[in-house]
Amino acid sequence: MARKLLFVAQLLLLPFLLRTAAARRGGITVYWGQNGNEGTLAETCATGRFSYVNIAFLYIFGGGQTPRLNLAGHCDPSTSGSCSSVGDGIRACQRRGIKAFLSIGGGVGNYSLSSREDARNLSVYLWQTFLGGGRRNSTSRPLGSAVLDGVDLDIELGSSLYYDDLVRFLKSYSRYGRRVFVTGAPQCPFPDRLLGEALKTSLFDFVWVQFYNNPPCQYSSGNIDDLVNSWRVWTSSVNARRIFLGLPAAPEAAGSGFIPPDVLTGQILPLIKRSPKYGGVMLWSKYWDDQSGYSTSIVGRV
Repeated sequence: MARKLLFVAQLLLLPFLLRTAAARRGGITVYWGQNGNEGTLAETCATGRFSYVNIAFLYIFGGGQTPRLNLAGHCDPSTSGSCSSVGDGIRACQRRGIKAFLSIGGGVGNYSLSSREDARNLSVYLWQTFLGGGRRNSTSRPLGSAVLDGVDLDIELGSSLYYDDLVRFLKSYSRYGRRVFVTGAPQCPFPDRLLGEALKTSLFDFVWVQFYNNPPCQYSSGNIDDLVNSWRVWTSSVNARRIFLGLPAAPEAAGSGFIPPDVLTGQILPLIKRSPKYGGVMLWSKYWDDQSGYSTSIVGRV
């Protein structure tokens, strides 16, 4: 009788265990757009290694400035039709089930938000120019009629003000029928100096924390403790659907924080995957991943 009851209990627990295992199965996010030698967006998604792609960067916005997109050597967004291949790439990615986001900010640029109204105006611009609003055949859409899945906030310069308002405005457009994702790339010192208030909205879908260029909370010289302890702070403190471990894809991709693939898969991932918020790994960037083969070496273990 006891054995029969144990069998029934195991059957009842099976769906929960399967859901838990699925929740901890992660994907790889990659930043694309800042090196013309990294291949096309369509080629990036065709590798089969990535679940999400951040198209970088909208590097000028706010304070009355005309927003400007920089895609390095890929195309000139200011020239009508120049970036149509990027729009084709977005659709190619989405057909494969890969979500594509526009990343705003970055480490080089001129951007900030001066008021709540400024945040609203930027959200309208993003909605009409890159998301589901506006006329799809408008010449004001640099990526053509392709509709991105959402917006990534990689805020590394300027002020922290009003990004919480921007997140609320962006998420509000989901009421028009197509979900608008909002993601973010804070630095690993907690709370992040520039995105800390925005993250308090609990409206972020994915957060890829940059565990590099920040010695107090990154991997260094065989020491995984600082990184793992910081990961625990982030996953216990931030209310987001999924949190990702953001890493440089090659030693040259960042000033510090590179993790050898065998250390990542053998020592770090087994620990951080215990969190139900674990979403996977984010890599900077596609170009550096091409040089190192990093995603190929870890994709089966993420």
